[in-house]
Amino acid sequence: MERFINPQLSSIQISGIRQFFNMVSQYEDVVSLTIGQPDFPTPDHVKEAAIEAIHTNHTSYTHNAGLLELRKAISHHVNEKYDLSYRAENEVIVTVGASQAIDITLRTILQPGDEVLLPGPVYPGYEPLIKLAGATAKHVDTSQNGFKLTADLIEQAVTANTKCVILPYPSNPTGVSLSNDELTAIADVLKAHNLFMIADEIYSELTYSAPHTSIASLPSVRDHVIVVNGVSKSHSMTGFRIGYLLAPSWLAKHILKVHQYNVSCATSISQYAALEAIENGQSDPLHMKKEYEKRRTYVLDRLDQMGLRYQVPDGAFYVFPEFPLEGMSSFDKAVQLVEEAGVALVPGDAFSQYGNGYMRLSYAYGMDTLQEGLDRLERFFRKKKSE
Repeated sequence: MERFINPQLSSIQISGIRQFFNMVSQYEDVVSLTIGQPDFPTPDHVKEAAIEAIHTNHTSYTHNAGLLELRKAISHHVNEKYDLSYRAENEVIVTVGASQAIDITLRTILQPGDEVLLPGPVYPGYEPLIKLAGATAKHVDTSQNGFKLTADLIEQAVTANTKCVILPYPSNPTGVSLSNDELTAIADVLKAHNLFMIADEIYSELTYSAPHTSIASLPSVRDHVIVVNGVSKSHSMTGFRIGYLLAPSWLAKHILKVHQYNVSCATSISQYAALEAIENGQSDPLHMKKEYEKRRTYVLDRLDQMGLRYQVPDGAFYVFPEFPLEGMSSFDKAVQLVEEAGVALVPGDAFSQYGNGYMRLSYAYGMDTLQEGLDRLERFFRKKKSE
């Protein structure tokens, strides 16, 4: 019977990040710096809101697009924080995490034969969703461009089949972001070629050198852009599975159809928790970001001492250092680090072929864990030099 399964699935594998994480879990005494999971607890007032939702019987279906109260809070938040203007009534959809927002958007705008441009290296969760929508993912090499998908690179990669560009900044895995000028230039390309863009801004609250700018704040491309965001990273609410998307009403009404038949609505209890986070937890990401920034400084100092090169991350909680592979693939080198150094980093080739030669290190871990992991890494390099 297996031959009757959707043939698109035969070329899709479990994420390389998760594959490596699962493999590492079989080893003893390994310090893992692999997963992008905030190590902070969900804020108490947010947890209390979820509990209160249960006690007050807010456990039924909500509007397909989400609680209107929550959509209004999201609309107000993105307007105040990012100068975005989206109507709560018909331009905001609450989703089951940012991943579902991306999925239902792609299934709305793509047809077989369409092509989607992705920066390479990039989070591996996009390409399978593109394939399942019947389209083709095309990675654009950004490794020689500071890991930035700029207007020039998009212009060079566009074909007659290109329908959409995915712009995930701050970036997973590199932590790199884009400037206002770079976004303005990209907007010109979108207009010239009449392309859609999914702006995955899930790390927008975690920027260090400058505040986040959304490309959707540029009026010229409002009809081209779908913004994806959520509370998972900003408020350490990954398990609540609440994301949201912002889109012009003419497009949002079609995305909502896919969303309705996919999940009906996001979990009511989690929606009330998200409402509390967005309305009364504006300062929650600030103390987390402050700690991440301290960790970033520490990690970069240690990498400097080891002589490893990297692009300074502007946001998120990742750094993507270049590693001497000695004839190995990034995956094989990562396995060697696990077996010989007792430290786990995500191999760069999990993020497309353009990540080969790099490793993703997550500093969403406490300082003790980071210190031990980097101590082990330093001992590994010291030993290799002495051999």
